[in-house]
Amino acid sequence: MSSHGRVLFRWICLQVIFASVLSEDWEANVVPEIKALTTSCVVLPCTFKYPGAQLPDSRLRAIWHTKEKQDQIIYHEDRTRVIDNFKDRTTLLGRLSEKNCTLEIDKVRNHDNGPFCFRAEIPQKDQYSFLKSCVTVKPTDEPENLQLDKKEFLEEGEPVSFRCSVKHTCPSHPPTITWSYPNSNPTVNHRDISNGNWEAESLLTLIPKEKDAHTFLTCTIKFHGGTTRTITTPLYVKRKENYLHIIIPVAAALGTALLFGVMCFFMSKKYKSQIQELQSGNGFLGRMSRMSQRFRSVD
Repeated sequence: MSSHGRVLFRWICLQVIFASVLSEDWEANVVPEIKALTTSCVVLPCTFKYPGAQLPDSRLRAIWHTKEKQDQIIYHEDRTRVIDNFKDRTTLLGRLSEKNCTLEIDKVRNHDNGPFCFRAEIPQKDQYSFLKSCVTVKPTDEPENLQLDKKEFLEEGEPVSFRCSVKHTCPSHPPTITWSYPNSNPTVNHRDISNGNWEAESLLTLIPKEKDAHTFLTCTIKFHGGTTRTITTPLYVKRKENYLHIIIPVAAALGTALLFGVMCFFMSKKYKSQIQELQSGNGFLGRMSRMSQRFRSVD
């Protein structure tokens, strides 16, 4: 190899090495695949790195596009550059100055599959499309992981808690959860369960009454976009043991027996004196006997 060839070869190697080093400075972290409920929204978590010093929002630009055709832009600060299918449906939630490129897609449709890729631009200086870190969205018509705790038996007067929960991908508009039990005041929580998935839960504490037996408790979940689902569980209430249920009937029986006994006592005294009077001749039979004797003496 001539000296000119060796120089050219070294220059090419340096260019490859230099390009490799620079490319390593550009890096994005996303969730590769995420399910999304149609008509609701989906948030695509995204963070990125770029070479050089950290820049303010005004010095950076974010673009999201399809992987197959980079000119099919689904998000751009200039909305006129966004393709019609995604106009007014995408919002950048992350702050570029904090190296956050998180995107929200609203009113999810069945064809919102992607893959979608992020491109960072430093105007008049540099840009980079993260084609190896793209997101595939899987739209679904059915919510995931709807759960309502079931209790086999409840005891009258004893507090019991029920938990209704659902997984979703729309933290900016979380589902609302309501209960069919009257005058309830549930506790609602929302938490990130990683990989772009969130959980909404409602905790209901109630004190079962005898009238609640053989009724139903329903949890209603309404998602952003209008989709609604319900979960129902039956309530079986065990009557609480109460000594009044024993004391009152026994007391009533004893009271009736005592009253009957007192009546019998006084009645027996009354009729006993009349019997004694008859037996002593002072009664009606005695008077009839004396009158019969008088008639015989006159004869």
